[in-house]
Amino acid sequence: MTKEIIVNVDNRETRIAVIDEKQLVELHVEREQRVVGNVYKAKVDNVLPGMDAAFVEIGLERNAFLYVADILPEDEDDNRFKGRDRRDLHIKDLVSRGDQLLVQVVKGPRGTKGSRVSTRISLPGRFLVLMPEANNLGVSRKIEEAKERDRLKKIVQSFREPGFGVIVRTEAEGRGLAELRLDYVMLTETWREIQAKSKSTQAPALIHQDTGLVYKILRDAFGSDIGRLVIDSPSDYAQAHEIIARVSPDLQDRIELYDGEKPIFEHFKIEDEISRLLKRKVSLKSGGSLIIDQTEALVSIDVNSGKFTGSTGLADTILKTNLEATDEIARQLRLRDLGGMVILDFIDMENNRDKKAVMDAFVRALKDDRSRTKISSISALGLIEMTRKRTGETVDTAMTEICPYCQGLGRISSAETVSLQIERDLRRLTANSNNEAFYVACHPQVAAHLTGPQGEDIESLEIVLRRAIFVRPLPSWHHVEKYEMDQGSIQKFEAQQALPERGQIVEATISREDPHGDRAPWALGYLLPQRQVQIDISNGFKYLGQTVRVKIIDARRSILIGEVVQQNSGRSPGGQAPQAAPRDNRPTGDKKSPKDKVNAGLT
Repeated sequence: MTKEIIVNVDNRETRIAVIDEKQLVELHVEREQRVVGNVYKAKVDNVLPGMDAAFVEIGLERNAFLYVADILPEDEDDNRFKGRDRRDLHIKDLVSRGDQLLVQVVKGPRGTKGSRVSTRISLPGRFLVLMPEANNLGVSRKIEEAKERDRLKKIVQSFREPGFGVIVRTEAEGRGLAELRLDYVMLTETWREIQAKSKSTQAPALIHQDTGLVYKILRDAFGSDIGRLVIDSPSDYAQAHEIIARVSPDLQDRIELYDGEKPIFEHFKIEDEISRLLKRKVSLKSGGSLIIDQTEALVSIDVNSGKFTGSTGLADTILKTNLEATDEIARQLRLRDLGGMVILDFIDMENNRDKKAVMDAFVRALKDDRSRTKISSISALGLIEMTRKRTGETVDTAMTEICPYCQGLGRISSAETVSLQIERDLRRLTANSNNEAFYVACHPQVAAHLTGPQGEDIESLEIVLRRAIFVRPLPSWHHVEKYEMDQGSIQKFEAQQALPERGQIVEATISREDPHGDRAPWALGYLLPQRQVQIDISNGFKYLGQTVRVKIIDARRSILIGEVVQQNSGRSPGGQAPQAAPRDNRPTGDKKSPKDKVNAGLT
């Protein structure tokens, strides 16, 4: 048996990984008690006939949503609705504002949406699922042998009481009367406790809390197909032993306590898998890839051939890539717990036989998925539409949050776009301000776009606005969209940071990234130690990435102009002889610097 369950329990988080053939196939994360499965006494807050639904208070931050289909019983012979066609029953016929109901959360809150609840309670056990106020008896579809299905039905029917529906779970296969009856008794006792508490409790209130993540895994996933379950918490290890000893004593020896020096997920090489799990692109072994995008409405998965070129022909290359993708898509659906509507865009195939092979492979790949799925055939556009049942938040939403800058778009403004936004802000502020100077702090790449090569753009803007502008790059600001602005007098901002004077020798680092492109021999540098002043260096291109000594040729408000000079050894960095100072291309009769010219225009 190649399946393993690895459990990491910390003070603020529990993580459970399911490993199949040395590959991570499921990851469950719990940082606070989940609400799915909890039973509440709810109070109807609002009835919406137009939606055939109601909002109910259950004691959480947002009201829960109760749809009419989640009130109507599955059993059409239910005495409460005899004589009436179920299709004629609407939400206003079933509940009124102020009514108190016993409900169970079937879908947790997601984004701005509250939980979805149902009045049809179901209590899962190890081998059975109890459905109070129902009367049906079913067996899991994964138990395929007809003889075994009939045997299990007869056993459960021998002790099932009227008014209790029961579904026999997959793990019940091969179990006897004693084990199934014990599970049934425990579940019916739990239901009677829920009823008793509900009668003495005022809505809204929590009546029954579903078990924690470790117990859920023991109940739902730890079966005879699991080779071992490893836990790094002594208390949870002891509790797991106690639970399994009661319900499946034959599996006790498969539970192990981990006490190694390394953290358990690091020991089993799971941490690296988790970091890859959060990425949008998933690489395939052949060189192809999947691109996974989650939106509010659906999940889209695109298959790309990438570097895989095959060997026998285009059709064969496409088929092999699509077949490999089916296994990885099924794994990613389970691993990320993706649900709702899913659109799969396989590489286009012209041969119907190839399409059938891909569909068959995908159906087989989904066989081990415990969540219910529905799959359509490949459309004329080469797409597969499918749904996968989702009850809570995905792993991505549990472990990440929406980017505050791009608001979930997945893209941010470019440095050039931000620089233009700053320019528009300066124009707007100028129209409503009498201050003679503005100060702008921003990302280095934004500052470079705003100032332009040798400071040409910012000087032109100063002349147009008739204001002095001080631009300062802040390397510690890692996000390109962040910037701050201030306004005041020229003296105020000059006093904040005195710049080097002409002829002074300074140290600077020359950036490898110049947003203005290849400007050899010019290069963009930053004054050390704070790197909060830009220097355009006339002979700096050959020193990219180096720290050099620079002679200041011109000192302007937002940028310095300089040249690399000889080091103490008589040679410039990298062993290159220093170049001559750049010539001043201004007209010979004009001895003023650009800063002087702008100041003259301000007075």
